[in-house]
Amino acid sequence: MSLKDKLPESIETAKPNDTTGILAREAWRVFGIMAEFVEATERLQSIRPAVSIFGSARTPKDHAYYKLTEEIARLLSDSGFAVISGGGPGIMEAANKGAYHGKSPSVGLNIQLPHEQHGNPYQDISQTFRHFFARKVMFVRHASAYVVMPGGFGTLDELSEALTLIQTGKSRKIPIILVGQPFWGGLVDWFHQTLVGEGMISPEDMNLLQVIDEPKLIVDAIFKFYERRGFEPSAAEREMQFSL
Repeated sequence: MSLKDKLPESIETAKPNDTTGILAREAWRVFGIMAEFVEATERLQSIRPAVSIFGSARTPKDHAYYKLTEEIARLLSDSGFAVISGGGPGIMEAANKGAYHGKSPSVGLNIQLPHEQHGNPYQDISQTFRHFFARKVMFVRHASAYVVMPGGFGTLDELSEALTLIQTGKSRKIPIILVGQPFWGGLVDWFHQTLVGEGMISPEDMNLLQVIDEPKLIVDAIFKFYERRGFEPSAAEREMQFSL
C-alpha cells in the first residue's frame, strides 16, 4: 500500500477553500517525497560506477541519434559502467537498450507524466518518481559522468542543472559530454561569446563540458578523467552530496 493510499479521506478530497485540509495534504506530501528518496537510494546504492545519458523522448528508433546512443550505451556497459536513463522512449530507450544487451546494469529512472513518458522494456532496474526534483538528485548522485544527446527542454534542464551544481560546488566534478557537434555547436558558441563575453560565467567554467561525437572517444574521455583518482567519491565528495 502506497503512502497516498494511507491518506485520510478528508485530506485526499480537500476542497480548494479548505485551508486546513490543503495544509494537511501538503504535509502528507512531504512524506511521499521522503519515501521516494529513501526507496530510490536503497535501490541504487550499489549502482557504481554509472553514466547518466540524457536526450529527447521523441527520437524515433530509425534516427541516427537513436542508433548512436545505443552504440554509446553498449560500449559503456561493456566497459563496466551501469547506464542510467530517464526510462522512457526515444533516446532514453536507446540508452537502456544498449546497456541491457551489454555487461552492466541498465537503469531507468521513470517519471509519471500526463503524456509522452512510458517505460521502455530494456531496464534491469526500474524506479518510478512522481517528483522531478527527487529524480534529478538520483541522476546526479549516482553518475560518474553525464552523456548528453540531442534533446529538448528536459535535456537542457538536466544539462544546466549539472553545470550549475558543479559550478557552485554543490556536487562533485564529473565529465559532462555533449554528443552531436552540429546540434550543440551553436549553444557552445553562445556560451563562449555571450556568457563568457558578458561576464555571466568565468572562462574556466567552459572546462566543465566537452563535445565528443565518437563513441569510443567518449568512453576513453571518462576513463581518462578518473585514471588518477578512481570512481569512488572521496569522503569530502560524499559529504558534498548531502547538500544537493
